[in-house]
Amino acid sequence: MTYILQTHQLTKAFHGKEVVSNVSMKVRKGEVYGFLGPNGAGKTTIIKMLTNLVKPSSGEINMFGQTVTNHSYELLKRIGCIIEYPVFYDKLTAKENLEFHCEYMGYYDKRAIKQALELVNLVNVDNKAVKDLSLGMKQRLGIARAIITKPELLILDEPINGLDPVGIKELRGLFHMLSKEYGITLLISSHILGEIELIADTVGVISEGRLVEEVSMQNIKKKNTNYVEISTQDHKKAALVLEDVLHITNYKIVDNSIIRIYDTLISQNEISKTLILHDVSINSINVKNHSLEDYFLTLINGGGAIA
Repeated sequence: MTYILQTHQLTKAFHGKEVVSNVSMKVRKGEVYGFLGPNGAGKTTIIKMLTNLVKPSSGEINMFGQTVTNHSYELLKRIGCIIEYPVFYDKLTAKENLEFHCEYMGYYDKRAIKQALELVNLVNVDNKAVKDLSLGMKQRLGIARAIITKPELLILDEPINGLDPVGIKELRGLFHMLSKEYGITLLISSHILGEIELIADTVGVISEGRLVEEVSMQNIKKKNTNYVEISTQDHKKAALVLEDVLHITNYKIVDNSIIRIYDTLISQNEISKTLILHDVSINSINVKNHSLEDYFLTLINGGGAIA
């Protein structure tokens, strides 16, 4: 199995306090790796260490089969990245900014600038200064700059910030294309679970500076079995009926008004009929399945992976 990026016990402390602790992650070549965690979890600090902007307190980074050091300049030429909000020369145009970037990267394909701008759907901005672009347009320009040199590894920190739903959908398609058609490996950090669920092959979940889970989306989907969700104001009486009449024990009460039943041998219709016959009022009853959000919240709250 080929890993394009690996970390081993990666740790960073500021003023004696660890903000990243013993993170060991593995990113496969050609995949989209979703780096998922709440704001302040340590995602950006890890990305800064991966790109040599912040030095680890301890641990090791291996990229393209080589250990990253203070002098790994050639390795860094093989990656593209956006960290936090992209910064530009505001008085220059989008095209001029990209020309400048290519110059100091030593990349001289004259077609690359037009191709990169077209890929992110940023057109008709040749004569417009960056300071006059919207936040979303600046975000697109940042992605164009990150992909213009056709990197082997693309690291994007919260790349959909400032984009409207149409822009988010377009970039989702772009990320899929870069991965599947161009063979670029993408590491995308985000706190937006729904987007990661749609684009990632593997998810790394980080909480309070620690990598609490690293799992393929395929495995998450296998684990996420269907369940029946009942909304009722009388959860105690409903629970008694489930146990005493239907002999269901595999259920969970959520927020004193929601009951989730994981026993799939008894149909939704039979559950509904039995509850009504025993004078349990039902607001709603639906078949649902676990999402990445359920999985994520379980991990963040310390419950471990969903069984």
